[in-house]
Amino acid sequence: MQAWQVHENGEPGEVMRLEDVARPTPGDGQVLLKVRAANINFPDVLMVRGHYQVRPPLPFTPGVEICGETEDGRRVIANPALPHGGFAEYAVADTAALLSAPDSLDDAEAAALHIGYQTGWFGLHRRAGLEAGETLLVHAAAGGVGSAAVQLGKAAGARVIGVVGGADKAAVARELGCDLVIDRRSEDVIAAVKEATGGRGADVIYDPVGGEAYTQSAKVVAFEGRIVVVGFASGTIPSPSLNHALVKNYSVLGLHWGLYNTKNPKLVRHCHEQLTELAARGAIKPLISERVPLAEAAAAVQRVGDGVTTGRIAVLPTEGAGA
Repeated sequence: MQAWQVHENGEPGEVMRLEDVARPTPGDGQVLLKVRAANINFPDVLMVRGHYQVRPPLPFTPGVEICGETEDGRRVIANPALPHGGFAEYAVADTAALLSAPDSLDDAEAAALHIGYQTGWFGLHRRAGLEAGETLLVHAAAGGVGSAAVQLGKAAGARVIGVVGGADKAAVARELGCDLVIDRRSEDVIAAVKEATGGRGADVIYDPVGGEAYTQSAKVVAFEGRIVVVGFASGTIPSPSLNHALVKNYSVLGLHWGLYNTKNPKLVRHCHEQLTELAARGAIKPLISERVPLAEAAAAVQRVGDGVTTGRIAVLPTEGAGA
């Protein structure tokens, strides 16, 4: 089969190689899946660079999120078991963790209804307790993780403020349903949020960016607000001033979604049921900005790493996938 291999860490466009390799052999409790669609996530970029908390042995095939097909023809959503990732014609995954792909979504959309949406659901509902009528602020609102949080926030009845970088991303955020979009490149984020909320601030802030975005969050979080720390796409991990959290009465909540797979897998399945229901009634629909063939995967991963994409890019290894 064909698969992208990483033999040394570096920039995706430089170190990913499309090679002919043997199909992976499933281990105990695993299943071989034909990859119908693989979505590109920022952790894929970090893994190729060697900067992620999980460092698979070299060589490895990246791709942490797929819609695959079992040998008996079932469409499933899975996180491939590295080093046999999803940017390939076949991958392996743990049988116990397979989730049914919703009939309401095509292959690319189904693959994207996993990490980003599970993270959003756990962050907004399990950790932050978002309630209808509250104000939710989402950083990087047009990205893969942010776009999921925007849709989930609207589905929960929140007023959603999206922060983006650039006019093109602002247009995407508006189409996603943001009630207010702030372009951090041309607007003062702190002033804009305070003006939009009458000085009160945002009840819940969803931050996959870190760095300056977190600094802004601490200045615009409301009384008894909650800042959900999801990741550090900016490359800068902030050091919160806990005296500030005490003085303003807000919470800083960490979210590592992957832990639920081992600590409480029943919750992951419950979340998937909720997401499937929301997708079935059209309340959420993953934003797939591009669908590329397997041969273009490395360039697409590089674009995600460069921060120039919106939504998710789907890699379709076989003809007819995604339909």
